[in-house]
Amino acid sequence: MFDILGSDIVVMQELKIQRKDLRDDMVLLDGWDCYFSLPKHKKGYSGVGMYTRNATCSPIRAEEGLLGVLPSPTGVPYRDLPEEESIGGYPNAFQIAELGVDPDALDAEGRCLVLEFPAFVLFGVYSPANSNGLRDDFRYGFICALDCRIRNLIRAGKRVVLVGDLNVSRDELDGANCLEDMRKAGLTHEEYLSKPNRRIFNQLLIGGEVFGPRDEGREQGVLWDTTRGMHPDRKGMYTHWETKINARPGNFGSRIDFVLVSEGMQLWVKDANTQDGLLGSDHCPVYVDFHERVQSHGKEVKLLDVMSSPGVFENGTRQKEWKLIDVPAFSGKRLTEFDKRRSIKSMFAAPTLPKLASTAPERSPSPTKQDFGATPVSENESSKTKSEVFESNGPAKSPALKRKASVSEKPKPSKRQKSETTASVSKGQQSLKGFFTRGKATAVESPLNDVKEQQQSSAVQERPTTPVPPTPSPAGTIATNDVETYAADGPPSVTASPGSQAHSPGSAFTASPSSFSARVAAVEQSQKSWSNLFARPIAPLCEGHTEPCKTMRTKKKGENQGRSFWMCARPVGPSGAKEKGTEWRCPTFIWCSDWQGKRGEEKIGDGG
Repeated sequence: MFDILGSDIVVMQELKIQRKDLRDDMVLLDGWDCYFSLPKHKKGYSGVGMYTRNATCSPIRAEEGLLGVLPSPTGVPYRDLPEEESIGGYPNAFQIAELGVDPDALDAEGRCLVLEFPAFVLFGVYSPANSNGLRDDFRYGFICALDCRIRNLIRAGKRVVLVGDLNVSRDELDGANCLEDMRKAGLTHEEYLSKPNRRIFNQLLIGGEVFGPRDEGREQGVLWDTTRGMHPDRKGMYTHWETKINARPGNFGSRIDFVLVSEGMQLWVKDANTQDGLLGSDHCPVYVDFHERVQSHGKEVKLLDVMSSPGVFENGTRQKEWKLIDVPAFSGKRLTEFDKRRSIKSMFAAPTLPKLASTAPERSPSPTKQDFGATPVSENESSKTKSEVFESNGPAKSPALKRKASVSEKPKPSKRQKSETTASVSKGQQSLKGFFTRGKATAVESPLNDVKEQQQSSAVQERPTTPVPPTPSPAGTIATNDVETYAADGPPSVTASPGSQAHSPGSAFTASPSSFSARVAAVEQSQKSWSNLFARPIAPLCEGHTEPCKTMRTKKKGENQGRSFWMCARPVGPSGAKEKGTEWRCPTFIWCSDWQGKRGEEKIGDGG
């Protein structure tokens, strides 16, 4: 996946895992370092991850949370670490009190990851979504804390890059359904932009539209919207589509994923765009591409020089190799579960151990032996090296290496062989039929029983009967050329069980044609009834395209909650409305209960 993206830093949101769910293929990626901020309490909820390419960049500090109240790997909260070990910019006590949210709860949901490079501070964020007004206070507190932390860092002279799913749009241009929602709610353009979260977000942006006086401390925007800055008039530039209505094919979506940079980094941006053609999620990737040479502190430098610790790169050339000990302690590879682990690829890439010196005389290698040496050698030294490899195991005439004669000992039969030798003796129930039938006589039974059975069989054979196909028995057959030949002359006799009456074979194996047909019809009717009971209902055809509809279930609270209905299976169009005479979703709507009734009427009519 990373090769497809072609990025040096990858930020992911909504991982929906906990720390115990991390696996080797998530953490031990060759050539990549990783960092995770995962929820502390809720399962399958939020989560942010970052991957950095070791060949091009390496953070100097890393932490999780916006307020710095979470414990660092040393156990000390990030905001209480020494200045040289912390990223800084944490809101003060007064700013935290204004949030109106418990700071521990705000940082414990795994919604923010912060990495610091010498070039900038990178925020990976997954902002809370609009949950029908149930968490408006938490959502507003989160975006206020984000705004406060970013502004504090910029005041401290650091550049900031904000990446993530912010779950808020700038204006009507960033939502296909914005105008319709405004019409239904009776909102004006000013009222729409003055929504609390949208107002805070637009005050954070450079060029964001804000009505009325700005808030104290937010007198000017500090972050530049790279995607909109590179494509100011582009319509339909969305990053999220609702999967429930299959809105992506018709591009009926919204833009809520952003890459924002500090004002001083605008000239760094070479390109910024969305990758709406990359499928696999209800969101699409958003990226920014920086120039190789950028302006930093009044001089032009190679971007590689300021993306790792000082001295690692010099004029774009690596001077020091990447080592795990040099990365921040918050790295996923330094977690206690993975710090002593390696990937399979790195195991094979490890240097070979030095070979042991041997004082034994040289001998020519046997042509049947294989060369297991891992280090390539020249042609003149190949025979000597092979000799050393094999002789390092010990002297050639050691008794421990002599092969024992195989003819003097008889191999012990394994358990599998033992079971095969006794396969002729049936033990236990072999099939369900065997549970209801009488067991066969064995060789250890009394000869008197054999004579009795022969008498009974001869009595049965005296009656004129139709030939019955014999049932082969493993104890009474001899296999010859894949054809079973009975040991006794003629077909085997039928033995009646003691205490049972001898019935005519005709009455046991034959039936009248009428009764047989009745039984077959009853079986077919029973199978058909069960098939109809568990079969999926036949879908009605939509009105606009005469194509099978799809079924949905109503989740909105009310009298129809839980009811299922049929609707057109095609995706919604760019307008978001049901259209007639187009390739998009038509207005077909049928309650499943009504359709079942129509099917019943059709069956009754067909039967009459």
